Amino acid sequence: MGILNGNLPLASLRLKDDDLPTETSIEQKRTEDAVLEKFVPYAPHNPSKHSLDTIQLERKKHLSYLKKALKGIGSWGAALDASKPWMLYWICHSLDLLEFQFTPDLIDKAIQTLKQWQLPSGGFGGGGDQLAHLATTYAAVNAVAILGTPEAYALIDRRSLYQFLLRMKQPDGSFTMHEGGEIDIRGSYCALSAAALTHLLTPELTENCIEFIQRSQTYEGGIGPYPGKEAHNGYTFCGLAAMEIVGGVHTLDVDQLTTWCCGRQMQLEGGFQGRTNKLVDGCYSFWGAGDFPILKAELDRQQLQSEDYLLDREALQEYILLCCQSESGGLIDKPGKGPDFYHTCYCLSGLSTVQHHVQYHDVQLAVGDAKSTADGLRSLLWTSKNEYIIVGDVDNLLAATHPVHNITLRAARNIIHHFYKEEIKSIQDLLPKDEEITLYAAEE
Repeated sequence: MGILNGNLPLASLRLKDDDLPTETSIEQKRTEDAVLEKFVPYAPHNPSKHSLDTIQLERKKHLSYLKKALKGIGSWGAALDASKPWMLYWICHSLDLLEFQFTPDLIDKAIQTLKQWQLPSGGFGGGGDQLAHLATTYAAVNAVAILGTPEAYALIDRRSLYQFLLRMKQPDGSFTMHEGGEIDIRGSYCALSAAALTHLLTPELTENCIEFIQRSQTYEGGIGPYPGKEAHNGYTFCGLAAMEIVGGVHTLDVDQLTTWCCGRQMQLEGGFQGRTNKLVDGCYSFWGAGDFPILKAELDRQQLQSEDYLLDREALQEYILLCCQSESGGLIDKPGKGPDFYHTCYCLSGLSTVQHHVQYHDVQLAVGDAKSTADGLRSLLWTSKNEYIIVGDVDNLLAATHPVHNITLRAARNIIHHFYKEEIKSIQDLLPKDEEITLYAAEE
C-alpha cells in the first residue's frame, strides 16, 4: 500500500532507540531525516499534500546520462578498470529497461569491445589484459543477451567458456571467482546464470551446487557468501536465483528465508537494507525485491499460493522515485549521494520488479533424459502478467526484467531461443502461450 498513501503519520515509523543511541542508530536517524525531507510534500497528513500521481520517473534525464556514458566516461573511470564488462552491462540494461532502441552502430561497437575482453582460455576479464573472472563473465554474457543479435551471440566461445566454468568449479559445489580466487555465492550464481543462458548446464557443472548453497543459509534465514558467514541481501539473491536455475529452492528453509527477506524492507524508507541493522541503499531495490518473484514461485509450487509478492511494492517505488533520482540524471544510493551506473542499474531493476507481476509457469520440461537442459529452459517459464502497480505517472512503467538473470524478459527469451533451438522445437507445445512468446517465435 505504500508509505505515503497510508493513514499513519510518517514520524510514527521512525526508529525507536530506547534513548540509548549508538553510532548505528544515529546514522539511521540521519538517513530517515533525509528521506523524510523528500517524503513530506506527499505525506498523508500534510495539509498542502502533493498528489502521488505527479511523481515522475525522469526518463529523459536518465537516458541522457546513460547515452553520454556510451561515448566514454573520462579519466575518473580508471578506478573501474577491472569492471569494464560490468559498466557495459549496467548501462545497456538500464537503457533496455527504459526501452531505448539500440542502433546497429552501437551494437557493432559493443560487440567489438566485448571481443577484446574474452580470453582464448575461456571467460571474460575486466579488460583485455586481465584474468577471466566469473563476475565479469556474467556481465559480458548479459550484455550479449541485451544486444540480442546473431552477431552478438556468435561472439561467445561456448567451448572455452565451458572449460573456464569447469576450472572454477570446486568439488564441494562452490566456484572460485577466478584462478586462485575467493569462493562465495556470487560465483555460483554468475557461473550458473551464464551457463543457463548459453546452454552449458551439465551434471558435471551443477554437481553439489544445491548442497553448497543450502549450507550457506544462516540461522537468520538469509544466505551468506559461504557457510558460516552473515546473511546479506546480495548473496541471498545470488543463492536464491542460482537455486532457481537448478531447481533447488525447495531444499532451503523457505519460511525462514521469506521472513528474513521481508524484514529487510525498511519501515519508514520503503527501500531495502543489505543486512540486519544497516542503512537503506538504492541498489538493494533489486537485490532485495528481486528475491520475491522467486519466493512467490516456490510458494506456489508448494501450493501455498499468495496473490502478490510478499513486499510493499508501492513503498519501494516511492523510495526509488522520490529519494533515488539525481537531478542531473542517473540514480543513487540515498539522498545526498551522487549517481553512478551501478545504482542506476539496480534502482531501475528494482523499480521494474515491483511494477510488474512476473509469474512462473510450473511446467515439466523434460527433454529426453537431459535434466540439465530442462533446467536451462526453466528461464523461459517466466512471463509478465498484464497487471501493473505504478506509483506516479503511468509513463513511469519500465520494461519487465527477468527475475533470475536481471535482463529484460525479451532479452532472456531471445538468447535462450538462440542457443536451445532444437530442444525448444521438441517442447514448443509445453511453453506458456502468452503474446510475447508467440511474437518472439514468429521472429525466429
